[in-house]
Amino acid sequence: KTAYEIRLSLVGSEMCIRDRSIVALIVTLQPILTNILAGYFLNEEVNIYQWIGVVLGFTGAVMVIGFDIGSTLPMKGLIAAVIALIAITTSTIWQKKISNDIPLPVNNMYQAIGAVIFHLIIIILIFEDAFIIINLEFLLAMSHQVFLVSLGAFSILMYLIKNNSASKTVSLFFLIPAVTATMAWIFLGENLSLVDVIGFIITSIGVFISTRKQKSQ
Repeated sequence: KTAYEIRLSLVGSEMCIRDRSIVALIVTLQPILTNILAGYFLNEEVNIYQWIGVVLGFTGAVMVIGFDIGSTLPMKGLIAAVIALIAITTSTIWQKKISNDIPLPVNNMYQAIGAVIFHLIIIILIFEDAFIIINLEFLLAMSHQVFLVSLGAFSILMYLIKNNSASKTVSLFFLIPAVTATMAWIFLGENLSLVDVIGFIITSIGVFISTRKQKSQ
């Protein structure tokens, strides 16, 4: 849905400024907020095991992200992060409510149309002289967004939301900071500390507890 694109745009732009850990931490609250709202809006039963998994997942994510609070986080960055949190939470719940009625290809088409309209509005309102430089870097970046993100990641996410509960699906989001840190260590040579590794383990345990099927189900 369009809200996912809004979330990516807001977080992507603001995390490039400063205090990325705070922005990431705010958005990582999404599984917790979804669990709270899923019962009311989707009639989902979030059991004690899922909450234990969520707590462990969030704890591990905090350890990986770090919590270096500074005084340089701009207000617009904070606002963008909160809007992103609200956008992806509401879109997850809304997607779950309508996912059984819309085929996945049609769903992706609506998402793409909504994203185009949203970004065109942003370009018109914010940028006075908008332009595009078509070169190899641009084509590679667009190919990544189109094939890996829109067709790949979003399709997988929509499939998971359709075939699982919203609360269990969003628990996987806790793995994003840990997987990102690991990829940065492998491909970019960034430091992977012992705290990061412990956080990764705790997060993995939390996600496993939160998403596994209970015997009674």
